[in-house]
Amino acid sequence: MKTTKTIRLYVDSKINISDNCILSANKSHYLSNVMRCKEGDYIYCFNERDGEFLSEIIVIDKKRTVILPKKQTKKYSKEVDLWLLFAPLKKDSTDFVIEKATELGVSKIIPVITKYTNCDKVKTERFVTQAIEASEQCERLSVPSINETMKLKDILEAWDSERSLFFMNERRASLPIVDAFSKNSSKSVAILIGPEGGFSDEEAKFIESFPFVKSVNMGSRILRAETAVVSALSIWQACVGDWNKKEDII
Repeated sequence: MKTTKTIRLYVDSKINISDNCILSANKSHYLSNVMRCKEGDYIYCFNERDGEFLSEIIVIDKKRTVILPKKQTKKYSKEVDLWLLFAPLKKDSTDFVIEKATELGVSKIIPVITKYTNCDKVKTERFVTQAIEASEQCERLSVPSINETMKLKDILEAWDSERSLFFMNERRASLPIVDAFSKNSSKSVAILIGPEGGFSDEEAKFIESFPFVKSVNMGSRILRAETAVVSALSIWQACVGDWNKKEDII
């Protein structure tokens, strides 16, 4: 048996032991032409409904691949209900945010247009592909959903007040981030990160006018937007997230 642990593929269809699963042309091309897999090789397939499975490649070519799940290797368990709202950045920086948010367990990513957002051309399909690839790489069982771009005003006015929104506020007096996260009692949360130019004073006052918003201080240094994303998500996972949760491995 040839098993390559690094080959993990997200499969949107139902995964059952002993039921053949047909992969897409893109995944077939990847396995056949990039990874040079052969019939009889073993890979891992997964999704957020069924978990992860060790699977044998039954048929493979550049257009069609059939795999047969043989053994479940991980069961899916509910993840932290954590959303990320961020202002789209220049291409490479936005790619970085999507990748790292996926690795850090975000369940939903929402691009938000603000006054100083310097990139409003958002390709959601590209984000979805990047999120899937990041989930495959980091051994996550789910893929975060990617929302269509929304204006800051629109999303806040339609917000579910049961979900706490942590506003990473770089210029106004607010709670230290560890204190704010540790004292949170809501099971559903979101983190809001601004653009490279930050939020305007008017936007900051508007955001803080909502009762579900908690203004958070990330220290005396002004962080790049992508640095703020990674820092805030990491601190959340360390304080109240799933970093100390035992994984259910079969």
